[in-house]
Amino acid sequence: MARRIDPSSDRNSGSGKQKNQKGTKNNKSFSGKSKVKPLSEAYLPTKEDILTFITENPDRAAKRDIAKAFNLKGDARIYLKDILRELADDGQVEKRAKKLSRPNTLPPIAPLTITGRDSDGGLIARPIEWNGETAAPLVLLHRTHKDKGPTVGVGDQVLAKIFASSDKSAAPYTGRVIKKLEKRDNAVLGVLRQLQSGEYRLEPVNRKQSEISIDAQHLNGAEPGDLVEAIPHQKSRFGLPQGKIEQVIGSIGSEKALSMIAIHEYEIPHIFPERAIEQAENAKPATMAHREDWRSLPLVTIDPADAKDYDDAVFAEPDTDPANEGGFVIVVAIADVSHYVQHGSSLDHEALKRGNSVYFPDRVVPMLPERISNDLCSLREGVDRPAMAVRIIIGADGRKRSHSFHRIMMRSIARLAYQQAQAAIDGALDEKTERVIDISLKPLWKAYAALKKARDKREPLELDLPEKKLILDDQGQVLKVIVPDRLDAHKLIEEFMIQANVAAAETLEAKNQPLIYRIHDLPSLTKQESLRDFLKTLEISLARGAELRPSQFNGILSRVRGTDHEELVNQVVLRSQSQAEYNTDNIGHFGLNLRHYAHFTSPIRRYADLIVHRALIRALNLGPDGLSNDEIGELPAIALSISQTERRAMLAERETTDRLIAHHLAEQVGNEFQARVQGVTKAGLFVTLATYGADGFIPISTLGREYYHYDEAGHSVAGERSGKGYRLGDSVEVRLVEAQPVAGALRFEMLTEPRLLPASLQSHHKATKFSRKAGKSRTGGPARGKPAHISRKSKR
Repeated sequence: MARRIDPSSDRNSGSGKQKNQKGTKNNKSFSGKSKVKPLSEAYLPTKEDILTFITENPDRAAKRDIAKAFNLKGDARIYLKDILRELADDGQVEKRAKKLSRPNTLPPIAPLTITGRDSDGGLIARPIEWNGETAAPLVLLHRTHKDKGPTVGVGDQVLAKIFASSDKSAAPYTGRVIKKLEKRDNAVLGVLRQLQSGEYRLEPVNRKQSEISIDAQHLNGAEPGDLVEAIPHQKSRFGLPQGKIEQVIGSIGSEKALSMIAIHEYEIPHIFPERAIEQAENAKPATMAHREDWRSLPLVTIDPADAKDYDDAVFAEPDTDPANEGGFVIVVAIADVSHYVQHGSSLDHEALKRGNSVYFPDRVVPMLPERISNDLCSLREGVDRPAMAVRIIIGADGRKRSHSFHRIMMRSIARLAYQQAQAAIDGALDEKTERVIDISLKPLWKAYAALKKARDKREPLELDLPEKKLILDDQGQVLKVIVPDRLDAHKLIEEFMIQANVAAAETLEAKNQPLIYRIHDLPSLTKQESLRDFLKTLEISLARGAELRPSQFNGILSRVRGTDHEELVNQVVLRSQSQAEYNTDNIGHFGLNLRHYAHFTSPIRRYADLIVHRALIRALNLGPDGLSNDEIGELPAIALSISQTERRAMLAERETTDRLIAHHLAEQVGNEFQARVQGVTKAGLFVTLATYGADGFIPISTLGREYYHYDEAGHSVAGERSGKGYRLGDSVEVRLVEAQPVAGALRFEMLTEPRLLPASLQSHHKATKFSRKAGKSRTGGPARGKPAHISRKSKR
């Protein structure tokens, strides 16, 4: 039975007849498969209705999709939320990639391994990752003469579009191959060492892998100290596995060797194919075809002082429209990368494969060759360059009145650094800023002041976690670690870029043009509860019931600003957040508190932005090189791929920083440092050095003579007898015991005595009748990087 609710609760309700007609239309257009009967707004669907819908619409089963399909509004959505929670508690549905799905089912797009052939010669595959309670299901891969996908065979790994099979007896699913995935072989990356006995050992980069014994005849020209790839070829019941050197990458002592470890470990493409280089070198400067001439507009670029490419330029002026008194016209111009990187070209294939540029402290692995990124698409001062521009009208209150996109030819009048532009506004002019202060910089700052009003009213999440930057010498070694100042110049460019990204998403939605959004979900219920439990220990409450808003987090952060808990609470709030990602389904951006958001402003270094540029060209008829029909069909797979390459880049960048700092500190073993507890686990404490930002580990077995209990909710460990211990955010003094540069691992010894914790955090096991030996043995090796549950600051 459907449950009856009060129909008068919908403040927009009209006649019942009109609502039923609208519901029928919505349901019919939503999916050709679903046979669910649309309901009157006075009723909710039963659990069986919802389960049927989720089963028949696996790619469109978010909560709002279900509400739309059944025409649920107002209070009906609250009842729907209750039903979905009951189904989740009963284990009948689960949340996967922002959508609801049935347990033990495959998502609409999944990576598969081709395991064999059926009796008709068709390829059979199984999912690479499967967490279901049943055996991994079979997928039959169908291919016709019309398919343009790659040729694949048994043993290959592929990304495939998954469909429910009409013949369940053969296999529960069928699939269409989207792309072939590169397989990792069993190569082990590590450093070759020679023992005093003369024997050779491979010290793996990945500490989870065991050492490999290398016979002298299998060195393949490698020398001790070389970074190599080895293939294990013989395992023994006793002793180390045997192996041979497959490839010599370089000396571990050479410049940039540590970032090369991450490049190989994460299989980051770093050498462009000859065909891609050839296409880049042969590219010709753009002409005025399909473009407006904006070369007289005084656009400027504002970038880091050491930037090699300049892909965004900005302009602002007061709006002369009497109806918009105090308002501004702002322009954001972005390098027109889509003109040079055509769909289907070698350049395009390589850009998609990389997904994004990777920024190591000692090098950059670019998404596009330098001929494109540092030359043809770099908005150099005084040089004509093609661009995609958005013209935005804002009011005196900073709110957007209108916007329009244009394909233009531009000419930057000045290339400025952030510090240079800020100094000019603060009154310290130089030769260059003196000639642009009135026509460019002052109007920009006035427009930003208006935008800031709207931003403050919008209340995005305002975490205060400055990131450290490594300063290296000519040999790629760490000189010092700094925290760059965050200037108004940085905030101005950030806000201008956000406005352009919002305008891109809104334009494409208005044109019903498929696109890839930048989405950021609100914290999961589990993380919300964990955060509430932690905040209770500080006597801070977080509201229950209603959906959380960034403003609630900001209120908490404001409350602890200037206190001893400020950094601690900022860290815990950060860890409670979801990971931002790319998706073709829009759920909004929680952190920025925006309903519509897509990446448009960096097509030189992000493939997502290149897709958005092509979508705008198609939607607005700005040229023949817009998004193709083939690309539209591939957008979900592209979104998944570039989300994965972004995470890969973040991990590689972080681990390279860890290795560089561990290499720098290797000569300081035995020294004492000020640190802060940044992670607490049952195995021990993760600490961050105040000076270097380096992360290391203190095994719990080394903390003292009594047994320590781990309190997950309180982010603390407490002694069983004394009640004294350590908690997240504690300022402590530590001694460096061991440094492993290749693994990026540091191990420390605690010097600060434990302190008495609040009663709520003290171990409740004091009265246990079972005695334990003091300092119970735990794994005590150094740990690399941050604990697994610590997330990095999301890129917007």
